[in-house]
Parts: sequence; C-alpha cells; structure tokens
Amino acid sequence: MLTIDVAVLLAVVVFFRLRRRTEARSRSDERMTVVIVPALDILNGPTPAGQGILNAFEEPASGVTEAGR
Repeated sequence: MLTIDVAVLLAVVVFFRLRRRTEARSRSDERMTVVIVPALDILNGPTPAGQGILNAFEEPASGVTEAGR
C-alpha cells in the first residue's frame, strides 16, 4: 500500500520551486511559494491547526490511493 505524507510532498514541492532562478519566477509563482512555505510549517508543527489541515489533505489523498487499487 502506498501512503503519501503531505508534509514530505509539500517539502518536495518547495524544494523544486525554490531551485528555479529568481528571474524565471513570475509574481504569482512567488506568491504561491509564500503560501506553500507557511502551510508546510503548519503541517510540521504539532498544533491543532496543523492537524486539522493535515486531516483535510489526508481525506482526498486516501481517496486517490483507494481509487488506484
């Protein structure tokens, strides 16, 4: 069974987004990165808000995992 850790997935997304050269980024691309990085922090933090967001992301991910069976 394949499981997806949302925090790890977001970390990979942030890594690839920040690898790009600054000149190649648009304003919307930079704004999206600014939204994703705090979301990653919330997911990694053991806070009730982080757990709620994690649960919200886990439900669709588990649906996709079950659909792939």
